[in-house]
Amino acid sequence: MRIPDWTPALKHQPQELVDAILARRGGTFINLDKALLWSEPLARGWNVYLKAVRSELPTSPMLRELGICTVALLTGASYEYKHHAPDFLKAGGTQAQLDALNTFAKADPRGIPSDPSLGPIETLVIRYAAQMTLDVKVSDEVFDALRAHFDTTQIVELTSAIATYNMVARFLVALGVSPEAS
Repeated sequence: MRIPDWTPALKHQPQELVDAILARRGGTFINLDKALLWSEPLARGWNVYLKAVRSELPTSPMLRELGICTVALLTGASYEYKHHAPDFLKAGGTQAQLDALNTFAKADPRGIPSDPSLGPIETLVIRYAAQMTLDVKVSDEVFDALRAHFDTTQIVELTSAIATYNMVARFLVALGVSPEAS
């Protein structure tokens, strides 16, 4: 990491904040937490907001994680990909779909994924995430296709997850936050 890992000795944070983050993480800080805890307001807000995006949105967890993995690959956020690829698989995605996403991200991320492992909905989510990540502006063609498959709440939640993880990717990459040792 380009900054020192946060520790209580380096910068005191309220114990209730530290405990809330530890509770969300299952008792152990991840490297991202060790960067966020340099700022109390940021760590506090991040913990609440990202918990909502990760675990409280009812829109398809598999599609959410597919969008997040797309963002991770297109931004070079290996930390994000390492944390979210397993969640994509747990949510019902397949390794073949992750392999297809990796190929797409390396070959032509502004194109249309064309792998038999990806159905039309997965292809659409990848295109949407790619356009949001690379161009910010989403084409009418892609957005109209979203409307045909998702209701307004689902579009808002999917968009929020993709936008949120674009923010996360930029934080991780700029600070050089690396994946935890396995």
